[in-house]
Amino acid sequence: MKQLVKRAMNHDNEAFVELIQRQTQAMYKVARGILKNEEDVADALQETILKCYEKIDTLKEPKYFKTWMTRILINNCNDILRASKLECSYEEYVPMAVSEDNTSYYEFVQLIDSLDEKYRMLILLYYVEGFKIKEISEILNIKESTIKTRLNRGREKLRRIYERSDVDSGNKKFMEVREYAK
Repeated sequence: MKQLVKRAMNHDNEAFVELIQRQTQAMYKVARGILKNEEDVADALQETILKCYEKIDTLKEPKYFKTWMTRILINNCNDILRASKLECSYEEYVPMAVSEDNTSYYEFVQLIDSLDEKYRMLILLYYVEGFKIKEISEILNIKESTIKTRLNRGREKLRRIYERSDVDSGNKKFMEVREYAK
């Protein structure tokens, strides 16, 4: 991927298009986790792609492309939220196909829906998108120690919510998702 980013930084349009195609699903998940409707998500994605294209030569290290792009996306989503005065929510968040049966993942999303925004975003970035704590710290401009604390509290809150719910504990796929969230 580094080579692709380097090519894009040298104004290779085909390389840039391929980079964006590889990141579209991840960008969608992040934007959908923040914004309530598809139109806002589409606007955020479009604006992010445009800004990335215009500013790719300002990227200092190709290995940080995904972190850099995600930061731009989150800023665009926050701009849209401020403009429309909406609160962040997972209410309508339906992820793209993760498996043959999305039910377990959707149940997981419903569980994290009850968390405060400060926990939801971290859970999304860390467990769903696979960012490291240092990368999340850079993306959100929050200290690493704060990220660790909020992740621990978010996991604990998720555990308590799960234990209170009457979800069928025999559901193997849901249990896999539950393990995924640890």
